[in-house]
Amino acid sequence: MKERILAEAERMFWKYGVRSVTMEDIARNLGISKKTIYQHFSDKEQILYQVILDKTGRDLTEMECMVTTTANPVEELMSVLIIMQKKAEQISPNFFIDIKKYYPQVFALFRHHKEGKIMVSILENIQKGISGGLYRSDINPAILARLRVEQIELAFDNDIFPTDQYSMHDIQSELTHHFVRGMLTEKGFTIYNQYVNQYNHEIKEYKKGSSDLADHPIEQHKYSTSTESTGLFAE
Repeated sequence: MKERILAEAERMFWKYGVRSVTMEDIARNLGISKKTIYQHFSDKEQILYQVILDKTGRDLTEMECMVTTTANPVEELMSVLIIMQKKAEQISPNFFIDIKKYYPQVFALFRHHKEGKIMVSILENIQKGISGGLYRSDINPAILARLRVEQIELAFDNDIFPTDQYSMHDIQSELTHHFVRGMLTEKGFTIYNQYVNQYNHEIKEYKKGSSDLADHPIEQHKYSTSTESTGLFAE
């Protein structure tokens, strides 16, 4: 029962934010009484804390798997983008607004995960990319790792990216592609282009069988595969 409560609470928090979801809402959706929920959790904040703890644990496992299954740092970052795009549309911007403003302990847990595990993962990716000649040697890995990790939270800032003007899918895509392209050497750009071309090929194949891309994890993007627009390759 505890796992069912957490799963339903997570689904509702992602979709509606935290403040608008009550213990009664969770109980009603599960077809149980609030008393049953209180047998496992003292309040909504405890549920939220456990939801974030479980979610960060799953994300860490997914990142570790990504490192071992991708061929190089460029592919690793682009694969993470696909996952982020797939999940981004499922999360209401209100979720991050709510935890930052009303649940400081939970937000501290999120920040700890972001600045710990995620930061380390990005830093290691950049360092591997530089060592492999895929990323420019003149970049500062620590600064760029900090930039990327802050972009994750920035994407959910409704004051900067109003939800009535931008989709989370497009925001994550623009930020990630801009970040990756700014680090690439010509060698790295070759791999990036290969990934982009494969990405587009999969879309074309998918279109042959379906005219609806709504449920597909990737969509046609508009990024050029030329290195001319970057002006970064005077090394």
